[in-house]
Amino acid sequence: MKLYFYSIGKAHDSYIKPGVEDFTARINKYFPAEWQVIAPPKNAAVLSEGDLKKQEAKLVLNLLQPDDQLILLDERGKQFSSPELAQVIQQKANDSTKRLIFLIGGAFGVDASIQQRANTTWSLSKLVFPHMLVRLILAEQVYRACTILRNEKYHHM
Repeated sequence: MKLYFYSIGKAHDSYIKPGVEDFTARINKYFPAEWQVIAPPKNAAVLSEGDLKKQEAKLVLNLLQPDDQLILLDERGKQFSSPELAQVIQQKANDSTKRLIFLIGGAFGVDASIQQRANTTWSLSKLVFPHMLVRLILAEQVYRACTILRNEKYHHM
């Protein structure tokens, strides 16, 4: 199984990039993993919120393959403990998932078409975080889940 981290927005900020790269390199010891930062449409500033979400959805949907498993990060999703996230990832691997995709939507969230396409909607917290920070939290939590699956010492209960 390969893990993909899709994020709509600009490239990683300089204060986030080293952490995201470090945790992604660590994840690669368990599963191949890569980031794809999806630039918003060039005319984003002149689009309505709804039209922007529709344009972003087209960009994301064009990247997805029919059998991809999509985990959408959204504040209205289900919250998981770290061990529960590990179980979700293990179950996807057990199901012979080829591509597990974690998606961080745009500034206004995602279009209904993405919500409908998502296999799982996951909330990191009831709090709202800046998108750049979500990238770092996501990478760290997926790494933590990998160490849980291998009974390694990183995660302490």
